[in-house]
Amino acid sequence: MFATFWIGFAWVFRMLQSAILGYYDLIIVTALITNGAYVYQRIKNYWKASQSNVNRHENGALHGKHVIITGGSSGIGKCFAMEVARRGANITIVGRDNERLKLAYDEIIQHCKNRKDQKIECLSLDVSRSAIAVATAFADHETRLGQCYMLVNCAGNAVCGKIEDTAEMTLKHMLDVNLVGSYNCVKAIVPGMKTAKEGKIVLVGSQASLLGIYGYSAYCASKFAVRGLAESLSMELKPYNVSVTLALPPDTDTPGFAVEQESKPLETKLISESASLVQPEVVAQQMYKDAMAEKFFSIVGVESFILTTLCSGMSPYSSLYELLLQAQFMGPLKLISAFYRYHFDNIINRCAKERESQKKVE
Repeated sequence: MFATFWIGFAWVFRMLQSAILGYYDLIIVTALITNGAYVYQRIKNYWKASQSNVNRHENGALHGKHVIITGGSSGIGKCFAMEVARRGANITIVGRDNERLKLAYDEIIQHCKNRKDQKIECLSLDVSRSAIAVATAFADHETRLGQCYMLVNCAGNAVCGKIEDTAEMTLKHMLDVNLVGSYNCVKAIVPGMKTAKEGKIVLVGSQASLLGIYGYSAYCASKFAVRGLAESLSMELKPYNVSVTLALPPDTDTPGFAVEQESKPLETKLISESASLVQPEVVAQQMYKDAMAEKFFSIVGVESFILTTLCSGMSPYSSLYELLLQAQFMGPLKLISAFYRYHFDNIINRCAKERESQKKVE
């Protein structure tokens, strides 16, 4: 990942050096880069200190608290459930498949901090079908496990394909699962959080919440919408001491990713190979840390750092240092992004030429 970053940086810098900048301009650019490195180091030190502070105070923060996790029977959701089980939380895992829920329950229960006191329950429910059904089911579990303190929306679906190859029902299904399901769950727990004046909401988006990618037209539409939902909720709920975190995981080694691979066009596969595959445990641990620190973005890897910095725009910032970091690097990273776009366009053009050549041969 770092090699890709620095290759891109060197390419852009050389292009600017030869085509645009003179001697004095290069001195100015060098000074800006040096200053940027200094600011980055200062902010990195602050981030480490803030993480240490979070780690000192998070012990016991979830003890006896109720955490509801959709998509909790596998992948990131199951790993997140294990993460909060170690910290004494009561957990409701939500999914559609009873058998998978039972298997996940057996794994999660092994990670409980105090198995005698903690409560772990399964809820078989399609959260995209009915807001009333979701609210009723959640309320039932809250009577036994307590008021929902943290909602984690991990339920998601991804089907790849060019727009002309994507059926209308496929688009509707992804919008239902990725957007409507999250919306229904949030709507169900927000009144209680407002009354309690505390709570945490984690919405799982994707790098595709920030970047349109070949073969992901329907998926990106649903995940861009999740970002809009998260930003609006952050503004609505801030007066009530309810934080919102938008997780933007890269390609993650989950059962859902394996299914997604089956429908990917060649171009999409080659573009995706530009980044490495991340384990769900890593994503879940980072999501937990960022949610407890009340950060808006939760990211893993340098590509996600580049994307969130470039696309931060009017998004909430979690601290003054984060704001300064975004302001310092948004411009230079735009140049780095040009390398990525150039690389992606080359892949698409090469595949198109190969396809045309095959047609001529046939």
